[in-house]
Order: sequence, then structure tokens, then C-alpha cells
Amino acid sequence: MITFVYDPSSGIAAYAQIVRQVKHALRLGVLELGDRLPSVREVASTMIVNPNTVQKAYRELELEGLVSSRPGLGIFVVQLLPHAPDEDLRALRATLLQWLASARAAGLDDEGIEALIHATFRAAHTKEVTA
Repeated sequence: MITFVYDPSSGIAAYAQIVRQVKHALRLGVLELGDRLPSVREVASTMIVNPNTVQKAYRELELEGLVSSRPGLGIFVVQLLPHAPDEDLRALRATLLQWLASARAAGLDDEGIEALIHATFRAAHTKEVTA
């Protein structure tokens, strides 16, 4: 089961955070085909957001074909996103944890780490596009 976390300081709308978290869970294999998402009421009370915000996110996910509403039963995952095998994800996570420890030791805070990751990601993507 997925647990949503709302970060009001992120600058990202609450509904977009829900959509992103569902997609991340699908990419990491946390959510599987047929899994039920928490109810609108559950998510709204956990995240302390308006239920309409959650409905908007679920509607967007449904329009993308990732989930489907079954009246009286809930919202269910109907399509998966590609993700690496669990053993590869574990190895990558271990490597990333070591890298994060190195970044902290070098004096980077959360925002510095995030900036470095985004800049490196953009640079790598630009090289792939131009190659």
C-alpha cells in the first residue's frame, strides 16, 4: 500500500505530488497490477488537503490509463510502468546511499544535493539527445 506525503514547501501542487508519487511507486514496483489506492477520504485526511485535490490527481491518473475507478470498490492500478528488477533496484539504492553519504561529507545539504542531481541529469540527457 502506498502512503502519500505532502510537501507544501516543494512548489509543486498537491495533486501533482500525488500523481508523481503514484508514478514513482509504479516505477519502483511498490504498486502492482490490481493494487487498490487509498480512498480519496484517506488521502485527503493523511495529506491534510481538500478531497477535490485527491480526486483531481486520481482523475489524471485515470486519464493516463494507469488506474481505473470501480464504483463502490475504489481506484485500482490497471497498468504498470517499466521498472528494473528488484535486485537491480536494491544494488542501485545501495550505491546511491553511498553517494549521498559522500555528498553530505563534502558539505552538501538537501538543496545542494538536489541541485547537483538535477544539473547532472539535465547534462546527461542533453548529451543523449545530441549524440
